[in-house]
Amino acid sequence: MARNVLTASRTFMLSFIAGVTTGMGNGSVFGAALMCALGRGRFEYWGGMYGSAYNIVTFQGFVDWCMIIFGVAFTAIMMITLRKHGELEAAAVGKQGNEAKISYA
Repeated sequence: MARNVLTASRTFMLSFIAGVTTGMGNGSVFGAALMCALGRGRFEYWGGMYGSAYNIVTFQGFVDWCMIIFGVAFTAIMMITLRKHGELEAAAVGKQGNEAKISYA
């Protein structure tokens, strides 16, 4: 049977880059939609620069933390999907008997 060559160590950087860019993009859209729907709501202070930009009780801090959480979540999703893709590919190659044609280097 063929082995899964898409291990976590081989796919981490791809998962991290794709997951964080997609997740943080979706987190910023979530923040923009929240702002459009609620205005500033109960956020009395918009945030600011440096450390106050990540303060969860400010509007900017809330959106920044949404982006970080979405980025981490999408990275985890990418790691899981690439692992499953490798398992399915290894199973398909094993059934076909074409292991000699694939380079594992």
